[in-house]
Amino acid sequence: MYKRFFLAVLLGASLWAQAPEGIPRELARQRAHQLKSVRYQISYTIAPQAASIAGHQELRFEQSADELGIVSQFLDFREGTVSSLSINGQTAPTAIHNGHIELPGELLRVGENLVTIDFTAPVAPAGKALTRFEDKDDGSEYIYTLFVPMDASMAFPCFDQPDLKAKFHLTIVAPGSWTVVSNSPVVGTTPIAGGTKRTEFAETKPISTYLFAFAAGPFKKVHDLPGLPGIYVRQSKLKRAEEEAAEVQEITAQGIDYLSGFFAQPFPFRKYDLVLIPGFAYGGMEHAGATFLREESVLFRTAPTHSDYLNRDILLLHETTHQWFGDLVTMRWFDDLWLKEGFAQYMAYDALAHLKPREDIWKRFYQAIKPAAYAIDSTRGTTPIYQDIANLKDAKSAYGAIVYSKAPGVIKQLAFVLGEAQFRDGLRLYLKEHAYANAEWSDLVSAFERVSGKQLGAWASIWIRTQGMSRVDSDWNCNPQKGSIDYFVLKQAHQGDVFDVVRPIAMQVLLRYADGHELHLRAQLNENRTDLDEAFGQACPLFVFANDQDYAYGRFLLDPRSRKAVMEQLGEIKDVFERTLLWGSLWDSVREAELDPRDYIELALRLLPTESDESIAQSIIASMTTALHRYVSPADRLELAAKVEALAYQKMVRSPERDMRIIWFRALRGAAETPGGRRHLKDLLSGQLVVPGVELRPQDRWNIVTSLVALNDPEAGALLAAEEKRDPSGDGRKYAYVAAAARPDGGVKKQYFDQYLRDA
Repeated sequence: MYKRFFLAVLLGASLWAQAPEGIPRELARQRAHQLKSVRYQISYTIAPQAASIAGHQELRFEQSADELGIVSQFLDFREGTVSSLSINGQTAPTAIHNGHIELPGELLRVGENLVTIDFTAPVAPAGKALTRFEDKDDGSEYIYTLFVPMDASMAFPCFDQPDLKAKFHLTIVAPGSWTVVSNSPVVGTTPIAGGTKRTEFAETKPISTYLFAFAAGPFKKVHDLPGLPGIYVRQSKLKRAEEEAAEVQEITAQGIDYLSGFFAQPFPFRKYDLVLIPGFAYGGMEHAGATFLREESVLFRTAPTHSDYLNRDILLLHETTHQWFGDLVTMRWFDDLWLKEGFAQYMAYDALAHLKPREDIWKRFYQAIKPAAYAIDSTRGTTPIYQDIANLKDAKSAYGAIVYSKAPGVIKQLAFVLGEAQFRDGLRLYLKEHAYANAEWSDLVSAFERVSGKQLGAWASIWIRTQGMSRVDSDWNCNPQKGSIDYFVLKQAHQGDVFDVVRPIAMQVLLRYADGHELHLRAQLNENRTDLDEAFGQACPLFVFANDQDYAYGRFLLDPRSRKAVMEQLGEIKDVFERTLLWGSLWDSVREAELDPRDYIELALRLLPTESDESIAQSIIASMTTALHRYVSPADRLELAAKVEALAYQKMVRSPERDMRIIWFRALRGAAETPGGRRHLKDLLSGQLVVPGVELRPQDRWNIVTSLVALNDPEAGALLAAEEKRDPSGDGRKYAYVAAAARPDGGVKKQYFDQYLRDA
C-alpha cells in the first residue's frame, strides 16, 4: 500500500483512497526531506464545560521541489473538524480522511507557504489530547494538553512528527479568572468582552509538536521568587503546595545549575515552570520550558519517608534533564525513545549523587532501576532498547521497563567503559552539534568515539539492538595448602534471548575476606568465559561478587559457596551499597529457583530487626512479602505470615526513627492477612492504635480499607461505608471506588471491568 501511496504523492495525484492511517515512517521521511522552517501561530478560545475548543491557525513552512515538481502534502488532524482552509490565499477543501488533511500540490509553491485554518478540537475528561479535569472539591475546571507521541494532531492540524521541529506562537482566550501556562513567557494579557481575557505567549524556540503544551484554569502560582522555577497548582491544593514548594523549587534550581555545567550548555529555553496536574497520565511530561507533573508525585497523599522525598527529587531532575536530552536535542523517531528517557533517568541519578553526596544515590539507582529491567529482560517477551516503529500510531508500545530501566543501566555500563570525563565530553559534543535539532543513537555513539578514540559501533549494536540479558557466574577455587586462589573463571550465558548473544561486559569483581578486608578487581568479559588473571594467587576470600558497585548490566548470582557465606555474614557488612547488592543477588537467586524462598524469608526475619537503612529495609520487605504471597507453600505461608505481622507491628510502634515506623506501617498493611494482623489494621483506622509521631493521611486510611476489603474481612463493608462518610472529597470518592473494586468476588470484578471498558 505504501508504494502505491508514495507513487501517488510523487505524481501529485489526489490521494484520498491511499491516505495512510497514523503517521508511517515513509511519510515522515518524505516530509522531513521536503519541508523546513515550520512555524505555527495558534489561537484557541476556551469556553468552560464545552465539548470542544475553537482554534485558528496560521501555518508557515518552506517547501522544496524534487524532479517531479511540487507535490501534495498531508497535515495530520484527528477527531476534530475544519470549517475553513486556505493555502497561499486560495480556498482549499476541508475534508479530513484517515486523520489527514490534503494540501494539494497545485496550491503549494517552492519556498514559503501560508496555510490558514479554522478548526475545532475535542476536549474530554479522558482519552483526548485536550483533557478536562473537574475538581470535585470546589467545582473548578482545568484544561491541559498531553501530546506524546503523536497526539498533537488531535489538538491542531500539524506535521506531527518529532523531526519537523517548529516555532510556536500561542494565544489563548479564556475566562478572566484563569491562569494559562505554556512553553514560553507571557508577553501580554488583554481583558476582552464577556469576562474573558486574551493571553499571548512569546514565540518558542524550535521544538517538536509533542513538546508543545499549555494548561489553563484557576491555577495559583506558589512561592514566586526570582531565579526559581515557577510552580502552579490547582487552587484547592494551594495550602498543601505552599508546604512543599520551596524544596521542589530548590532541588530543581540546583539541578539546572549542575546540568548546565555538566553539559556545557545553558538552560535551553527562556523560562521553566512546573505545573502540578491531578491524575496526570505520567509522573511527568517534559514540555519545553513547562514540565507537567502528576500532582500526587509532588504533594504526597501518604505519610512520606526520606526515600519518598529522594524519589521526588529524581522525578524532578529526570524531567529537568529532558530540557536538554529530549527538548534541545530530540530523537529523530520514536524507535530511539531511549535516547531521551534512558539518559534523563541516568542523569537524574548522576545529578542527585553530586547534589546530595551523602545519600548513596547509586544504591538507590540499583534498587529503583535494575529489578524492573531484569524482571522483563530475562523473559522471551523482552525487546531490544532500540525498537523498530513503522508507524507513530504504535509508538506508545515502546514505553516500558526496557526504555526506562534497562537503558539507564546500560548507560551506566557505558560510563564505566569510557570513564567519567570522556562520557561527559561525549555528551557535550552531541548536544552542541545537534542543538534545537534531531539526532539518532548513531550520532551519540559517534560523539563518544571521537572524544574517547574507542570504536563503539559493535558494542552499541549489541547492547542497543539485541534483546535480553546475560547471566554472569563466577567459578573459583582455592588451593588448600597455599590458601590462595588457583582458579577463577567468569562465564556468561544468555537469558531471554531468541538467539545466543555474547555481550561485552565490563565489571568490578569483589573479593571479601573474613576480617572485612576487600579487593576490587576490574574485569572484561567479551566471550562466553574468561579467566580473571588478576585473581590468581590472591588469598582465598570468604566470598566473591562479580558486580561490585553495580557497573555492569546482567544477572549476577552468587556461587553456592559465596551464597552460603553471604547468608551467614550479611548482618556484619557495614557498607550499605554492598549490602544492598548482596540482598538483591539473593533475591535474584530466589527468582531463579536457586534459593528456597522460605530461606530468604527467614533470613529477612532474622536481619530486618537490626537493619538501619530505610531503603534497604523497604526493599527487603517488598521481596519478603512477594515471597510470602507468591512463592511459599500454603502451609509455610500460614506459619510465616504471623511472624511477619508480629515483626511489622513491633517495629511500627517501637522503631526509634520515624521513617522506619512508616516503612513498617506499610509492611503491616501489605502483609497482614491473619485475624490478628487485620485487627491491627482496624485499630489503626479507629485510632486505638497509632504510629508514634506519624499522622496517617487520607490515602493511608484508604489503603488500609482497600486491604481489608481485598482480604474479605467481615467488617470491611462497614469500614468502607464509614470511610466514605468520613472523607467525601473528590479524592475520597476515587479511593472509595477503588476499594469497592477490591472485593474478592468474580461478579464484582466483572462488573467493574465491564464498566471500565464501557466508560473508557
